[in-house]
Amino acid sequence: MIIMIVGEAANFIAYAFAPAVLVTPLGALSIIVSAVLAHFILKERLHKLGILGCVMCIAGSVIIVVHAPSERPITSVQEIWNMATQPAFLLYMGSVIVLVFILAIYFSPRCGHTNVLVFTGICSLMGSLSVMSVKALGTSLKLTFEGKNQLIYPETWFFMLVVVTCVIIQMNYLNKALDTFNTAIVSPIYYVMFTTLTILASVIMFKDWDGQSGGTIISEICGFVVVLSGTILLQLTKDFERSSSFRGNHSPGSPSLSTRLCSGNGELVKYSDHDDVPSDEICLRIQESY
Repeated sequence: MIIMIVGEAANFIAYAFAPAVLVTPLGALSIIVSAVLAHFILKERLHKLGILGCVMCIAGSVIIVVHAPSERPITSVQEIWNMATQPAFLLYMGSVIVLVFILAIYFSPRCGHTNVLVFTGICSLMGSLSVMSVKALGTSLKLTFEGKNQLIYPETWFFMLVVVTCVIIQMNYLNKALDTFNTAIVSPIYYVMFTTLTILASVIMFKDWDGQSGGTIISEICGFVVVLSGTILLQLTKDFERSSSFRGNHSPGSPSLSTRLCSGNGELVKYSDHDDVPSDEICLRIQESY
């Protein structure tokens, strides 16, 4: 727990010194470290495709770092406030709030427990706003420690309120998603949506790509896509290994849910583990283990 707190504090500090376009995608490196440590400490076998996913994450991260934009010099929290109140970002923020209300009030009760995009969508949308507020708050604290007190401005406390509110909502719906769906499904989808929306918000608010050439921006996007692909590949292979291990140790009393999506009329048909399936049916079996 102490190590996790230190890591999150370092991540918070990073936003004060580097653009979100650089910091957010590099979060994939924690997935690589987790996979490698699990391989050596927990004896979880790392699949060859998982190793490829790690290599892709590292390669994409290097591309992003090489072509990342420089941090814009900011002299006060009021300067950040002016960025946050520009029409383009206000439009983005308003769109996010409207979408979150629609997802939380209309879609969540109806299909939140059957569609993984509902809960992860709320987390990702609120996460993009929380990162912008964290960057603003971190920059304010950095300026304060440098001798330019920013705590006297109400904008600093407003950003702090936004951080707390967004993080609470984000964690609430992320826990719901993890309680409802397989972690191997939630993690890559959440990472892709959260990182994409955060980069979009940062580009709108902080103008991270202003002054960069088209080739540099395309290189950053390519590096980002490589990191996303590696992350998804790593998560999927981890789930594959868990499923293989479960099937090898499966006993008749083990609780499991098996669902076969059969071709033909497109209907979803459920069978128990001991049902006989006609050999002429072509089925795709999805197994969730608890």
